[in-house]
Amino acid sequence: MIDQYLGEIRDIHIQKDPMRFRENIQRLGEVFAIEIGKTLSFTPTEITTPLGTITVPQISQQPVLATILRAGLPMHQGMLRIFDRAENAFISAFRKYREDHSFDIEFEYMSSPSLDDKVVILTDPMLASGMSMEVSYLGLLARGLPAHIHLVSIIGSKQGVAYISEKITSPDVTLWLGAVDEELNAFSYIVPGLGDAGDLAYGAKVDSR
Repeated sequence: MIDQYLGEIRDIHIQKDPMRFRENIQRLGEVFAIEIGKTLSFTPTEITTPLGTITVPQISQQPVLATILRAGLPMHQGMLRIFDRAENAFISAFRKYREDHSFDIEFEYMSSPSLDDKVVILTDPMLASGMSMEVSYLGLLARGLPAHIHLVSIIGSKQGVAYISEKITSPDVTLWLGAVDEELNAFSYIVPGLGDAGDLAYGAKVDSR
């Protein structure tokens, strides 16, 4: 099903429907959430029904869902459909381009609960250069020491995966990807990728380059 949804969000014809694009990103968020849920701790809990009681495994501690604005919002919403009692964190980070097309990541703002001893799931649909994910990861560590961090992207580049693997070496970090594409273009967009996920979901923005 990941491949099914990936095929649709990459397709230039289906991309013309922003609602369909957002829905497919949300669906991918749900699929990743279910898979990550298999790694979480569960506690047997006695539940009372109208006709009796039953012991059912329940998540021992809800994760914290974090995302990078704005492209990460549909994926975050998909995660929240599954982990519907999770705490949430939001990160404002963006590329600030130079004339030669190189760029720095500007970290502006974060809204987050304490992350001490919690499982954190950080989503960003595209892992291109890997710099946004690294900056956001470091920002999260300023809010506490999580028990584990899951980094989740729908599409990554080989360069971005190599960058994250080099910069984030903690055994308490897991990287999840739906697909890995071959290259980045001159503007560090993934090729073949799918284009600008934020623009496709919410409309074109004024070019900050």
